[in-house]
Amino acid sequence: MLSDIAIAQEAKLRPILEIAEELGLREDEVELYGKYKAKVNLAVLERLRERPQGKLIYTTAITATPAGEGKTCMAIGLTQALGRLGKKAMACVREPSLGPTFGIKGGAAGGGYSQVVPMEDINLHFTGDIHAVSTAHNLLAALLDNHIAHGNSLNIDPKRIVFRRVMDMNDRQLRNIVVGLGGLGDGYVREAGFDISVASEIMAILCLAQDLQDLKERVARILVAYTYDRKPVYAGDLKAQGALAVIMKDAIKPNLVQTLEGQAAFVHGGPFANIAHGNNSVVSTQMALKLADYVVTEGGFAADLGAEKFFDIVHGYSGLTPDVAVIVASVRALNMHGGVSRREVEKTNLEALRKGLVNLDKHVENVKKFGLPVVVALNQFPSDSPEELELVKKHCEDLGVRYALAQVVAEGGKGGEQFAQTVLEVLEEEPAQFAPLYDWKLPIKSKLEILAAEIYGAKGVAYSARAERSIRDLTKLGYGELPICVAKTQHSITDDPKLKGAPRDWTLTISDVRPSLGAGFLVCLAGNIMTMPGLPSKPAAEAVDIDEEGRITGLF
Repeated sequence: MLSDIAIAQEAKLRPILEIAEELGLREDEVELYGKYKAKVNLAVLERLRERPQGKLIYTTAITATPAGEGKTCMAIGLTQALGRLGKKAMACVREPSLGPTFGIKGGAAGGGYSQVVPMEDINLHFTGDIHAVSTAHNLLAALLDNHIAHGNSLNIDPKRIVFRRVMDMNDRQLRNIVVGLGGLGDGYVREAGFDISVASEIMAILCLAQDLQDLKERVARILVAYTYDRKPVYAGDLKAQGALAVIMKDAIKPNLVQTLEGQAAFVHGGPFANIAHGNNSVVSTQMALKLADYVVTEGGFAADLGAEKFFDIVHGYSGLTPDVAVIVASVRALNMHGGVSRREVEKTNLEALRKGLVNLDKHVENVKKFGLPVVVALNQFPSDSPEELELVKKHCEDLGVRYALAQVVAEGGKGGEQFAQTVLEVLEEEPAQFAPLYDWKLPIKSKLEILAAEIYGAKGVAYSARAERSIRDLTKLGYGELPICVAKTQHSITDDPKLKGAPRDWTLTISDVRPSLGAGFLVCLAGNIMTMPGLPSKPAAEAVDIDEEGRITGLF
């Protein structure tokens, strides 16, 4: 089989204006970025305000393993399959970060014959959205330090600055640094650090803002520091919101591309789900629901991360409500949850598979708690045996959830037709009764304890002294009624990446609580989660190259 990038490079793409016209977009609503990608003006939302809304299909997965689940591939493949069945369908996925692209994961535009294209552009600089996020974020950091250097009329305590810098790359050397070294004209010395751009509050704001004015108002609410007498200082106090909004004026517009089979797709916004809220932009999903009858969106990582954050955070700010949830799994990944090493996942091991199914069970249980009908979609690999496939199918029947097998990576939309038909049947037969898991008005600890018990399977929550102090201070400032965004490992339902399956009766440890007041949630750091990832011993960047004719290789 050809590599992902070779498949993408051989594809015959349709002009993006043709895709836009089929959606019902006007030429003056589309801003071209070359022949095959474009931005769409937000005025479309107002023009289509009275148009009926399509069905929202939310795609999530079991807990991530190195064996691969293929959630993005399955979301794109489902969109292609719906198109083959004659449905007007659209995909809404997140923009890839350069950190994972050149780190351990590689590109994130799907795979095989289930991709969004132009794949190289999407995986690299695309339309510059993440660069805009990084620039806007770092402008605010520069304005903050500059204010202190020029008299500090706001009385900011340099030791109580809470706003860090960002870059879109995995660079562990920048996690904790000292800035301001040098002479008198080089600023003042203080400790600082970097997060990855896609975990920044500016990225979260981009994905939650309803329009440019909302974005500007959210930026003004960003908490950047405290004064010497412990009063909060916001970005609005630095008069930063106008300049940041100018930098983000194009980034807020959804990016229109296409699948390999010519269906429209929005690729917009890229927050990590293990650190940030993990879902594409609200405006792109809202727009897609007015332009298509079926919209397939995906959240980062598993149902305990991206999906929970969509249901408890994104829904509350946008009103977006899924009609069905798809949980993606693979035999290989389930084998790893059953204790098999990565080297052995392709070997038939029914005992390990049975043991690993507990992870699938937990994610099905989690999604059902939000009142959503569930389709379990098994991403089929060539190594899967008939006995393994039958075991998973029978297990899903015993759980009382619908099951579908898909080969979208190998066959594109054709390999997902049964999958798509199953989703359509569930949409017809099982209406959603959606409800978030907790009331935002509950105290911070109560919300954390609900998530710990109901979503992660923990017996309780332990708080560090730093977390206790943060919770006390944020509650006193009046921010205790914001929703919770738990930052934790994606490799386990627990806060320990080594624990597979679905452990019960463990203790969730919260090390800190960071306010993202502009985004509108509180980031609760669990376990040893890091907000700036590092590169692996053999980075994916080592395989990436370009020839004399400009042909890129090694992105996947």
